[in-house]
Amino acid sequence: MKKLLYNANNCLLLVLIAIIFIAQSGCKKDQKYGTGTPVITHIRNYVASPGDSLLSKVGTGQWVVISGRNLKGALQINFDGVAGSFNDAWFSDTSAIALIPAVIAFPIVPAKQLNTITYVTTHGQTTFSFSIVAPAPTISGVSNEDASPGDSVKINGFNFFFIKSLTYAGIAITNYTASSDGTTISLAVPAGVTQNGGIVSVTTKSGSASTVYNVHDFVDGVFQNWDSINTYPWGSDTENSSADFPGNTGYYNVLTASNLTANDYAWYNGGRGVNMGAAQWVKVADIDSSLSSYAVKFELSVPKSTPWTAGSIFVAANGSFDYIARYRPWINSAGKTTPFTTTGWITVTIPLSSFLTNNGTGTPVASISDLVGSSGKTGMNIWYINDGLTTVTAFKAAIDNIRVVKIK
Repeated sequence: MKKLLYNANNCLLLVLIAIIFIAQSGCKKDQKYGTGTPVITHIRNYVASPGDSLLSKVGTGQWVVISGRNLKGALQINFDGVAGSFNDAWFSDTSAIALIPAVIAFPIVPAKQLNTITYVTTHGQTTFSFSIVAPAPTISGVSNEDASPGDSVKINGFNFFFIKSLTYAGIAITNYTASSDGTTISLAVPAGVTQNGGIVSVTTKSGSASTVYNVHDFVDGVFQNWDSINTYPWGSDTENSSADFPGNTGYYNVLTASNLTANDYAWYNGGRGVNMGAAQWVKVADIDSSLSSYAVKFELSVPKSTPWTAGSIFVAANGSFDYIARYRPWINSAGKTTPFTTTGWITVTIPLSSFLTNNGTGTPVASISDLVGSSGKTGMNIWYINDGLTTVTAFKAAIDNIRVVKIK
């Protein structure tokens, strides 16, 4: 009997030892991966050494490394109250990589959230005080570069916060409205803009940005404006009615089509093309510039009575299908479609890097000279083509001020 009790006690002791060992192993695992409240000690630049230095402040749209303890299991990382992007699978217990949001509406961020990083995990959260500043502004474009005086336009970009000064077509503007997220500035085109226009510039507390091109410019780089510059566009259907297309600046061309069957590439059939003679795309001295430095631009108006739902505008050099830039705003990069119309006229920008083989779906052209020749001077064609699999019942759009412009 005593022997049985002795053996039973030994077995119980072994079980207790096993339980204690497992518990200790679990504690060690918890300590290894950190299940306590997260702690942030400093922020580093997200670049390879030696550039991965400690930071004292950051701007929007910037990747950073957050250093500290207990950082695994992140659920949310907020910068000034706005959620940043991250992938917790990349994290260790002592470091986390996050992308600060590109847009933070600094003027409307609550005071208690300004200059803070809030880190939320499955096992707690912390708030770290850190300077998050609005970077210098950037200008991505203007809604209608050739709008008439008095018409409303928008300057698009980022970080239009704490604006100190603004010029449009070289004229100082004092009456404007900046959006709360800092991505647009709305204004009326000032009186007194000249034939060659001028640049757009925005200066904030953080810096300045200017366009390298002029707005309200009907001369520089223009192939065709149906008023003062005409490069003999064959197939044009010219109008100047402000009733049909309000906000026009003189004459313009109308592209029309109806009942086009699938894959109808017959651009030469009635009102579907603008075919221009040779003009200077890029100066010979700049022929080795990057393709993204220059763009084909034009103004476009699509009436609400005829939404654009199929087909593409093709831009070609000298009538060739070797390289095509396609413009079809009714479909996005994810393949989703939305009927497209405009309120008045808009400026369309197509970088030369958008010219691709295989009817605009293949590989990019290698250089500017490959696209337009070593002289930088050749013809241009703009066609509406039904490159889809369904019939186009009706298409109508007005186009004006076709040009090639340096954009950066």
